[in-house]
Amino acid sequence: MLEKVFKLKENNTNLHTELLAGLTTFMTMAYIIVLNPEVIRGIGESLPGKGMPVEGVLIATILSAAAASLLMGFLANYPFALAPGLGLSAYFAIILQMGYSWQVALGAVFISGVVFFILSLARIREMIIDSVPHGIRQAITSGIGLFIALIGLKNAGIIVAGGESTFIALGDLSKGSTLLAMIGLLITGVLVALKVKGGILIGIILTSLIGVLPFFNITQAPSGVVAMPDWSEFGKVFMKLDIMGALNIGFLHIIFTFLFVTMFDTAGTLIGISDKAGFMQNGRLERATPALLSDATGVIISAGFGTPPVTTYMESAVGVAYGGRTGLTAVTVAILFFLSLFFTPLIRVIPQAATAPALVVVGSMMIANITRINWEDFTEALPAFMAIIIMPFTFSIANGIAVAYILYPLFRLFTGRGRSVPILAYILCILFILKFLYVGV
Repeated sequence: MLEKVFKLKENNTNLHTELLAGLTTFMTMAYIIVLNPEVIRGIGESLPGKGMPVEGVLIATILSAAAASLLMGFLANYPFALAPGLGLSAYFAIILQMGYSWQVALGAVFISGVVFFILSLARIREMIIDSVPHGIRQAITSGIGLFIALIGLKNAGIIVAGGESTFIALGDLSKGSTLLAMIGLLITGVLVALKVKGGILIGIILTSLIGVLPFFNITQAPSGVVAMPDWSEFGKVFMKLDIMGALNIGFLHIIFTFLFVTMFDTAGTLIGISDKAGFMQNGRLERATPALLSDATGVIISAGFGTPPVTTYMESAVGVAYGGRTGLTAVTVAILFFLSLFFTPLIRVIPQAATAPALVVVGSMMIANITRINWEDFTEALPAFMAIIIMPFTFSIANGIAVAYILYPLFRLFTGRGRSVPILAYILCILFILKFLYVGV
């Protein structure tokens, strides 16, 4: 049955690899289960009457991730996992700070998901992906690699916020969690260098175990094993979205922002990871429409469940690096998310110091695509370079894509090579300029 549904042999993989790839991906992104509710609560606590029930959001986070990943696995047969995006959660929290209710914010998520779905069904998003020039496509992969690595270094405490003059700085390397992450980076790097099957997953497990030692005392014993979810709390957020409130004319820019970020974050992640995994054929992503429809449907579902929109996770690259090549990897992630409903005490045990090295290692793998950019052609080189650095520096894949889409057509046009650029690229260039001028970042 699995062979018939997921075509394992055709994709040069097997059940064992797919299951462990799913487990590896899940372990690197399980942080969202705890972090997503915390981000929203952090804002809500300072706004009386605006906060969301934390336990309800936690359950909604898990169910949204499970449902969306399941769709991706079965409909598109790709090893990409989805969950509420942390950046989108932060923007959701900002909307609450602006004085809007979380019900109206969820309504905006729903509307953006519907528009997202229509654009995917009409294959407009697929056309956008196909219009990405070769050099920019390689830049997206490399930029995501830097972005993943930056997140890993930040989670490890190796890089911290600096002063006004430096923005970022080197962290306290003698700190227990940071030292543990560096040990984990060494372990994971050695295992990958030796081509040990499952080296990334083994690195996460070994680092977690080392964290138990008295010198570190970071990996804490779980408070329990099984904890039943509080469904009454989930009922407080389930289907509480206010669509009519979100249709208010003054809320259109917020709907557009949700649409913009989810659409281009997903497109960038799909391009970046697919190119690295070999899914791109002649510059086109096979089964792009079902993949995009899965993502769009996931956004709609997440609004109904009561959480900020889901997006395709960059951490999927970790599972792909392990060898995941089919939707069985995504389905495995979905099942693990669902099971985590009942094992949240165990999920909280894995420290960020143990998963951070995996992100850095995978980032180093993805940056290799930078050699495929034609650095001799400056009309391609500079937009590609800007895409690469804008992604990590602004913590946004969408911003990196937008800047590249603005620069590339203009450079080609002003150097007499404008006819080599598709019309759609010029249209997107104008839309991105208008977006930055009138909506902002």
